[in-house]
Amino acid sequence: MVSGKVVIEMIPAGERLELVPLEVGHAEEMTVVLGDSALHAFIGGTPESFEELRARYVRWAAGAPEAGTTWCNWVIRARDEGRLVGTVQATVADGVAEVAWVVGVAWQGRGYASEAARALVGWLRPRVRTVVACIHPDHAASAAVARAAGLVPTHEVCDGEVRWVSVTTSAAVDSVASCGRGPSGAGRASPW
Repeated sequence: MVSGKVVIEMIPAGERLELVPLEVGHAEEMTVVLGDSALHAFIGGTPESFEELRARYVRWAAGAPEAGTTWCNWVIRARDEGRLVGTVQATVADGVAEVAWVVGVAWQGRGYASEAARALVGWLRPRVRTVVACIHPDHAASAAVARAAGLVPTHEVCDGEVRWVSVTTSAAVDSVASCGRGPSGAGRASPW
């Protein structure tokens, strides 16, 4: 998929996973993946119905309404299972990418989130100056994912969550300006 200057492409995420650009058609399978209420323990809310998730994906596909903000979203596909297991995403503005991830409960504990987050951050590094995730202080699993992706915690707190950062040295900051695929959800290991 091409949007602006950036080609949104499948991103290999180690031997087991690949990040596939999110499409509205993924909503049906992702409704099942994201359907466990345990995913909302740190972010609140409840699982979305197929109709709600599809409507969200339609909004994301339309792109960010704010000038200068770009949404980038992928689904995580487990190669051996041939199925979707979660999402990774980035909201990019002014050379900063705010990232998030979520892996369905049935696939947690396998290292999928860490592999996918590492691949996402690796893809972003040549395109932005800073990668940020905001993580609930009690969410040890998400903190481990952030650490595995090369982010470090700061003393800053945003909406009750610890801000994690990875500063890059790229000169290609503007190259992500138009990857438009939906909001990141502030790095809470969630697509919301």
